[in-house]
Amino acid sequence: MMQAMGAKALATSSAAHAFTMGRPDGGTLTRDEALSHAAEIVSVSTVPVQGDFENGFGEAPDVCAETVRLAAEVGLAGICIEDTALPAQSAYDFDLSVERIAAAAAAARALPHDFVLTARADGILTGAYDTDEAIRRLIAFEDAGADCLYAPLPPDMVALARICALTTAPVNALVAGAFNQQTQTAFAKIGVARLSLGSSLARITHRALYDAGTQMFGSGNFEPLQNGISSDTIDSLLI
Repeated sequence: MMQAMGAKALATSSAAHAFTMGRPDGGTLTRDEALSHAAEIVSVSTVPVQGDFENGFGEAPDVCAETVRLAAEVGLAGICIEDTALPAQSAYDFDLSVERIAAAAAAARALPHDFVLTARADGILTGAYDTDEAIRRLIAFEDAGADCLYAPLPPDMVALARICALTTAPVNALVAGAFNQQTQTAFAKIGVARLSLGSSLARITHRALYDAGTQMFGSGNFEPLQNGISSDTIDSLLI
């Protein structure tokens, strides 16, 4: 549907995928599951697809490199790898984080086609470190060969602008939380090159499920079911 409505690229979301599996977010998916899920999306896509591959599904740099190769095999145009030591919320130490991105970048460059490696500094999001440390890591990730840089949910647009100003590789921003109030033009003005939605669309879907379920199972009221989109509209976007 997003493709038919004008999306320039698509991406998986580890949180959204986990929700569809009946699991919480954060290290509950296997690499095989993520690859299979991504392959399904690639099979119906005519635009590039990125995979949210969490921490690369392993701590060792070699594991991150293998994850890149496997992602390319299923047709993904790129993946993102974060520096969170899942399933914990702590961050890998600085040197290891850079080694992991360097190995993944080397694997991406060895492929016979373009592959975009997005390096994520997730410490602001998880509370593991501050914006200054995120910038330090992003600069090192860029030097290690990352194609795109991503620090989800910095404190505000000023901090996001600092990230863009102090790096030269394209910067991705997550449209979530307070950043939902910004516009595409506002992001572009401070130098953001790419916008991703993360699990935002999934959370809207689950809000509809939650609100309808609360009324159905609470008061026996089925009125929320009247707000559904028509099958004809959905079908027209899927053909």
